[in-house]
Amino acid sequence: MFAVVVNDEEQYSVWPAHREPPAGWRPEGTRGTREECLTHIATVWTDLRPLSARP
Repeated sequence: MFAVVVNDEEQYSVWPAHREPPAGWRPEGTRGTREECLTHIATVWTDLRPLSARP
């Protein structure tokens, strides 16, 4: 089981659900298989630039 995590720059990643996310990352709320999490990320993370680099 995996969880989608997000940081303050609105960058997404997949993290093992049974572990605390690394410093600077927080759970986004989506859990599932790695493939399900990656599919969700592909849907919601449409602008890959860090938040600080967006106009």
